Amino acid sequence: MKHSDSNATQRPLFSEGALRHDWTVAEVVEIIETPLTELLFQAQTVTRANFPAGVVEGAQLLSIKTGACPEDCAYCPQSAHYETFLTPEKLMDAESILSEAVKAKESGATRFCMGAAWRSPSDKQVDAVSEAIEGVSALGLETCVTLGMLSEPQAQTLANAGLDFYNHNLDTSPEFYGQIITTRTYEDRLDTLDACRTAGLSLCTGGIVGMGESRRDRAGLLTQLAALDPHPESVPINLLIKVPGTPLHAKLQAEPDDLPGLELVRTIAAARIVMPGSVVRLSAGREGMSDELHALCFQAGANSIFLGDRLLTADNAGEDTDERLLNDLGMTLADQPLSHQARPSVPEGASS
Repeated sequence: MKHSDSNATQRPLFSEGALRHDWTVAEVVEIIETPLTELLFQAQTVTRANFPAGVVEGAQLLSIKTGACPEDCAYCPQSAHYETFLTPEKLMDAESILSEAVKAKESGATRFCMGAAWRSPSDKQVDAVSEAIEGVSALGLETCVTLGMLSEPQAQTLANAGLDFYNHNLDTSPEFYGQIITTRTYEDRLDTLDACRTAGLSLCTGGIVGMGESRRDRAGLLTQLAALDPHPESVPINLLIKVPGTPLHAKLQAEPDDLPGLELVRTIAAARIVMPGSVVRLSAGREGMSDELHALCFQAGANSIFLGDRLLTADNAGEDTDERLLNDLGMTLADQPLSHQARPSVPEGASS
């Protein structure tokens, strides 16, 4: 057992009072590897400096066009490259999307996210989604869509329709990316984020953990996200759902050790520390998580969850489960999107 010197000099985890965009991978690895109780303390200190305590945002996610995607993302059941359980479905009409948005609002969601399985939409498809965005926005819900790669004019069309956020995940580090996707480059993803920023859209961009990546890859993802200026307003952290028929299901079945829950917690805490004003979203993979792991993720700085029993194509925890969980933890759903409340700042005196 190691013994520490209680009088050892404490070194800051980050530059006090300054938001940074120049984190190195080595620095973020060091944050992830901080003793867990200290890491959680630091992450919660940052969270409370920027957001109301004990409050999580409720979002709802709807697949508005499912399957037949030409991309080869190794985790995704919607890829046309793999034989999975999905039956492709065409784009939903705006009226049907609006009906689902009304239900989401009634269940306590303040944010409504729409996903279409496209590599890059046509202008006509963007126009159709824009009609739905206008209707959802009129309900008073924060809006987010993910449609694949966009041009600057397409991003502007979505912004003109009232879109708040565009979701386009980086997925993982640049070094590990080629083992997950070959049909779209890392630079393609960054170009779409640039197009959305140019159009004045807020960014929702994060990644997936548990794909066989290393801790350094997880740090590399966070380094890339934090390099964006400003930081992404929304950072989803997804835990891989191993879907039969996808390459990662086959690969990881032979390596049955899932990502340890505490590694997810450490990744969320590091995201909170390096991007203090971002809403960190505990996204896919919650269905199999214990109450205790949820609690640690919230302590680490996660402050948004998807409500309902369905994500794009995967099962989610469900409304009854989430209501019981939040009640047991003494937490509440936000009555407005947390991005409206964030005050990006680094608390004085936070150190390790």
